[in-house]
Formats: sequence, structure tokens, C-alpha cells
Amino acid sequence: MAELVNAVIVGADRLGNIPDVLKGHNIFVVQHISGRDPAHQKKKSLQLPSGTQLLILLTDFLGHNVMKTFRAAAQRAGVPVLVCRRSVCSMRQALAQCGYCETSCPRDCPRR
Repeated sequence: MAELVNAVIVGADRLGNIPDVLKGHNIFVVQHISGRDPAHQKKKSLQLPSGTQLLILLTDFLGHNVMKTFRAAAQRAGVPVLVCRRSVCSMRQALAQCGYCETSCPRDCPRR
């Protein structure tokens, strides 16, 4: 069984079905940040929560400055960033491109 990945999601007020999709890929949402806080736009030394292994940015609900701030925090922490729109289809496509197989994926899958 694949190891559980702790993720922080930035963007959107509500996640809808996205946590269920992520659970199917062994990804657990540790924290959801809407990105609406004005401090996120200007804070240069923002840090991700400890134990974060993946940062997910929902681009259709984020401004450029907020994205830049969180990308920089992920880069400083050595955390990979997954960027997609807030839709199940877009999330699945981005996960597949980044090599996150679904738990139902066959064992002989090259991405496993």
C-alpha cells in the first residue's frame, strides 16, 4: 500500500468532492486555506504547516500574489506543488501527470 501524503490546499472557499478524489490517491488534506486573507498577498516569510508533503494550488480562486507567496514557501520547504483548477476532472488530470496513482491502480503501473 502506498504511503499517505499530507497536503495543504490553497484556494476556493469550499472544496466540494476534491478531498474524496485525493483520498483515492492516498492524499490527506491537512489544511485548507482560502487565500482570501490579505496577509497572504504580502507576507514574504510565509511557512507551510509542518509535515506538509504536497501543496495544491487551485488557480481559478487565487490571485497571482497569493500563488507567488505559497510557491515560494513550498520551494523553501522543498515541497512539490500541484497546480490545477477547482474541478474533479482537472484535479485527476494533474494528479496523473504528477505521478500520483489511484489506490485502485494496478501494481504493475509504471507510476507506482
